[in-house]
Amino acid sequence: MKKIKVAPFLPTEVEVKEISENNAQIIAYPFENGYAVTLAHPLRRLILGSSIGFAPISLAIEGATHEFDSIRGMHEDVAMFIINLKSIRFQIKNDLDRVSVSYAFKGPKEVTAADLINDQVDVINDDVVLATLNEDAELNFTIEIAKGIGYVPSEDLADTVEEGSIALDAFFTPVRKANYAIENVLVEDNPDYEKIVFDIETDGQIAPVEAFANALNTMSKQMSVFNGVLDVDIESTPTRKNGGNELKPFLVGVDFLGLSARSFNSLDRAGIKYLGELVLMSENELKNIKNLGKKSLDEIKECLNEQGFGEGHELPETIRTALAKKLEQLKA
Repeated sequence: MKKIKVAPFLPTEVEVKEISENNAQIIAYPFENGYAVTLAHPLRRLILGSSIGFAPISLAIEGATHEFDSIRGMHEDVAMFIINLKSIRFQIKNDLDRVSVSYAFKGPKEVTAADLINDQVDVINDDVVLATLNEDAELNFTIEIAKGIGYVPSEDLADTVEEGSIALDAFFTPVRKANYAIENVLVEDNPDYEKIVFDIETDGQIAPVEAFANALNTMSKQMSVFNGVLDVDIESTPTRKNGGNELKPFLVGVDFLGLSARSFNSLDRAGIKYLGELVLMSENELKNIKNLGKKSLDEIKECLNEQGFGEGHELPETIRTALAKKLEQLKA
């Protein structure tokens, strides 16, 4: 006989499989039938659309006034130079959002992406050939590199770059692939539960797990606009009439907070699975979580604050008692 449920099943398992340095699978289960795709589809879009990357947004070459120009002694014309430049994956150092970097080269020389590395920027794919110079060639240019998300066409950047520079289409997204598959998984003789298998590949600017964590964090922040719906006077609402719904916000998994892998793993090792467990803890109890460093503690406190459970937030004693009892049942 099929059981009558009063709440959807909460998934409990998550696995990370590193396929290669820039490719990973993230697996979570078991979900109620239909819940997996409900979560997986928006997460995939956020992985592709909200992951932060770096890209050149403008180029100024001495002796060239437009992208169809050519440089004396350089085998490639400016258009091919730009194509080569766009294929280089940069990283800005020192936590800056935007830098302007100048270079000067003399031939004969094959200029590669490795030649662009300096104290301002790093390069992931340093073997890309940018230009080939003859013996009498000189190549002087300035690139402006920025941090961003998604894709921004050159037309939208034209007014933001310096006069005399060529605005470039900016491909910020560091994610090359973000796919998911939904598989069935058996739970208590029921084969209709589901498993999500994410397959994420990046270009090396960020790790696949970091891209996934960023997407979770973005989703959490976007959803926080609805936190006001939960700001009701719980004490004046009879528990029996609302069916105990006042506890639901506290029974989501800690992965809902979009924590970094380090912070999440510390909580997981301590057996902390639900948001309500963190809400019930004092600051001293949070500090005493094993292997939880100050940076992770600050991150958790910031996430709790974003959810409306920051410093100074007090739960009514009736809710604290009911929540503690419910969490004890869930973890039994």
